[in-house]
Amino acid sequence: MINEKQYRRLLREFARTNNMSHSALSAGVDRKTARKYLKEQRCPEEQRSPRTWRTRADPLEAIWPEAEKRLRDAPELEAKTLFEYLQKFYAEGVPDGALRTFQRRVAEWRRQHGPEPEVIFAQIHRPGEVMQIDWTRARELEVSVQSRPLDHLLCQAVLPYSNWQWATRCCSESFLSLRQGLQEALFRLGKVPERLQIDNSTTVTHDVRRDGKREFNAEFLSLVGHFGLNPRTIAVRCPNQNGDVESHQGHLKRRLHQHLLLRGTRNFDSEEEYDRFVEGVLVAANAPRASKVAEELSVMKELPPVRLCEFSEEDCRVGCHSTVRVRHAVYSVPARYIGERLRARVFEQRVELFRGHERVLEVPRSVGRKPRIDYRHVIESLLRKPGAFARYRYREELFPNLTYRRALDRLVEDHGAREGELEYLRLLKLTAELGGASTLDSLLSEYLSQGMRWRTASLRAYLFPREEVSLKTLEGPVDLSPYDGLLQGSEVMHAN
Repeated sequence: MINEKQYRRLLREFARTNNMSHSALSAGVDRKTARKYLKEQRCPEEQRSPRTWRTRADPLEAIWPEAEKRLRDAPELEAKTLFEYLQKFYAEGVPDGALRTFQRRVAEWRRQHGPEPEVIFAQIHRPGEVMQIDWTRARELEVSVQSRPLDHLLCQAVLPYSNWQWATRCCSESFLSLRQGLQEALFRLGKVPERLQIDNSTTVTHDVRRDGKREFNAEFLSLVGHFGLNPRTIAVRCPNQNGDVESHQGHLKRRLHQHLLLRGTRNFDSEEEYDRFVEGVLVAANAPRASKVAEELSVMKELPPVRLCEFSEEDCRVGCHSTVRVRHAVYSVPARYIGERLRARVFEQRVELFRGHERVLEVPRSVGRKPRIDYRHVIESLLRKPGAFARYRYREELFPNLTYRRALDRLVEDHGAREGELEYLRLLKLTAELGGASTLDSLLSEYLSQGMRWRTASLRAYLFPREEVSLKTLEGPVDLSPYDGLLQGSEVMHAN
């Protein structure tokens, strides 16, 4: 049997020359074969009859009836998983090399007997009509800040017509992150589309009616009402309805990954530097879309003149542990505020504490309700009560980094548990005086690598050497006449 290329050449040459021998020679086929195909006027594929016989023994004969039964019960089973499972019971009759044959047969069974896959219908987008918004976890980027992993999400907004996109870093899929991400995108864009489309999460639709249907939260309705957006949610467990932003999540992380490779390092000096890096990547990605973005802006509404505040407030009281509880997370505060009532402003990235109009503290917001205890707030009290350190509930939060953890282990090994812990508290006190762990980290690592016994006093002496004070000796005779005058004056006073 000849192939399609030979068949087309045969027809072309015969139409040109009307010579059977010449046409067969040009196509590289026998003259009799050429005559047969020219007479039939059917391509080789049409003349091929289906094969109804086997050329070798069926390697899946032992397991296929059981495989069909399993597939009918659970059509979502993967072929390789099912093959490995059945091999345990039919190890002698099923060779390992039959896996690919089994996968093809399972695929054919699914085409004939399995459920029909869902059809995705392509949509026509109109300029300025809708903005889609969604969150994605960016842990796989392996970004770190000052060598500490930065676990974060990206809240991304996309315009489906122009593919314009913007993303902001956030801690969680919360209403605060939605308010921050939406406002950043809208004010960066400069206009407001007609609708906002988002998934059916509790951030948006937490209220449940008596009939079981979910309604928009009051806070969310207030947010979209401020910008004049018409809210719309996709169906539950149907992310394809938000397909544009879902697709852009993967594209954005791949783009960031490539630029991180070009940067040469994934470590940043601060979270603000990482935010500027993401902003630069997004600006470059949006540049080729400028013409379509202009079409969208021409039909969009104007932004409101006022930007909503991006925090929520709640009252809290400083307990006897020198801590407050804000949004189910524990934060330490200076001990002088114990018993005071403070007002907390909760932003997506940070928490600010106020006493009246005085800002008491600003700390990064806790992720996953993890306590945030600053050793500088409690070190003075711990030095007065060093025995409390051994079983302190937030003991693990008193290690600024791994070097300090190693330092405690070394001090306990050299001086015993009680004395070693006291020395560690003194080390924290010295760290607080120096303004942070980064100042002392390299020197502490050097002390630990030397393998000798040491105390915090030696570190203090090295950092703050004392100047030797020399006392000069007075030489020469001493004049005692002033004392004689004092004695004579005393005798005169007694005589009177």
